[in-house]
Amino acid sequence: MKLQFVKMHGAGNDYVYVDGMKYQIPDESAAAKKLSDRHFSVGGDGLIIIKKGTKADFEMVMYNPDGSRGAMCGNGIRCVAKYLFDEGYTNGKTEFTIESMGAIKHIKVNVIDGKVVSARVDMGKPILKASDIPVNFDGEKCVNQPVTFADRKFNMTCVSMGNPHAVMFIDEHPTDFDLNKYGKTAEQNTELFPDRVNAEFAKVIDRENIEMRVYERGTGETLACGTGACATAVSAILNGYCDNKVTVHLLGGDLIIEWSGNENDSVIMTGPAEYAFTGTVEI
Repeated sequence: MKLQFVKMHGAGNDYVYVDGMKYQIPDESAAAKKLSDRHFSVGGDGLIIIKKGTKADFEMVMYNPDGSRGAMCGNGIRCVAKYLFDEGYTNGKTEFTIESMGAIKHIKVNVIDGKVVSARVDMGKPILKASDIPVNFDGEKCVNQPVTFADRKFNMTCVSMGNPHAVMFIDEHPTDFDLNKYGKTAEQNTELFPDRVNAEFAKVIDRENIEMRVYERGTGETLACGTGACATAVSAILNGYCDNKVTVHLLGGDLIIEWSGNENDSVIMTGPAEYAFTGTVEI
């Protein structure tokens, strides 16, 4: 079948987007594998299908490049919001809801000259209970705990933002860090992380700024990860490194994360959403 798609990115975290209200893909997982290939197809950090919601106004169905389902993508949901507003699905409303694997997120888009340029997302409460993340850890919460990946020791804080994250703060600049070695080792440590994990390695610049790189579960390194930025900011605040509003600097751009420090309060993420190109592909 021939399929129209939109290529969008949030801070360089790029996905292939398909309007599921116009197209039905017989095997979504297989399509994700094909379309994500940067050499033989469109290429991206995964496939996101935009559908009508059952629990919310709309639904985001996300797949990683290996064909596995993803629970949440902070950069992806901003791009979904842009598509929905720009294509007229929201009927001009700048506030609406999007669900992903049952989790409902409240979105407010920033519109300039009739088009969305950025979005503010209520990402929900951070999950800190170890068994709910999940991470195999004896205590109730895994905050600033020693861990060894490959041949190096780190202090790790674990947070779920609808998907599991392990955040390690490092002394060197993240661009000088061997992310593939340590990130891959962490992501695939199923003894510690039964559902695998997204691994963030971050350097605190000051109380309002963090530099970070991420090795995403099922994907590898991406230029940005919205949930990872949220988890990193939450981890920095929990450890007393940063204030309640943090700019996380990623390879693809910046995301602003706000959290009160109270685990009953939501994490708020603000960042860009942009079109790259549109096209038609055969699957």
